[in-house]
Amino acid sequence: MSNTQTMKLEVVVIPVSDVDRAKQFYAGLGWRLDVDIAKDDQFRVVHFTPPGSQCSVLFGKGVTTEEPGSVQGLHLIVSDVEAARAELVGRGVDVSEIFHDVGGVFHHAGEEGRVSGPHPERKSYGSFASFSDPDGNGWVFQEVTARLPGRVEQETTFASATELAGALRRAAAAHGEHEKQTGKHDENWPDWYAGFMVREQAGA
Repeated sequence: MSNTQTMKLEVVVIPVSDVDRAKQFYAGLGWRLDVDIAKDDQFRVVHFTPPGSQCSVLFGKGVTTEEPGSVQGLHLIVSDVEAARAELVGRGVDVSEIFHDVGGVFHHAGEEGRVSGPHPERKSYGSFASFSDPDGNGWVFQEVTARLPGRVEQETTFASATELAGALRRAAAAHGEHEKQTGKHDENWPDWYAGFMVREQAGA
């Protein structure tokens, strides 16, 4: 019986035309700079990691033969697309309005099929906002509040205080409904909140 090796996607290479300009842009998003190494005039590696991400982006000189700006559809999963959009707008980034797809599932390529506003039922995976780096490499925020089966995370993590606050607000609302249904005041709300937040992120 063979053992399947764990395969973790941890680096995505993006093509850029001006390394310093791209470095300034990604630093301006609030992402962590991990590496900036130049061996000579022909080879340079710059490595950034988004907050809370297990996957990083890599760009530089001599690291890819793809055309600058040719990478599209890079998805950043967030628990609150409105807060994520507002944060980048506050940092001076041109971010699209929040949208959902006319088909109500994933979004079409480019701007085809976009409907203004979040998913009408605010379904997990259904609300988006997009932005691009200076070369035109395309990024998309996707709001995920409950994971589909098979997409359960091993740990409960929050990338920012804003994301944690959003989870706490949803837990508080759910706890209020729980107390209405039981007709009892629950003194043990911290454990209830914690259990709800873990289950929510696991998609349970």
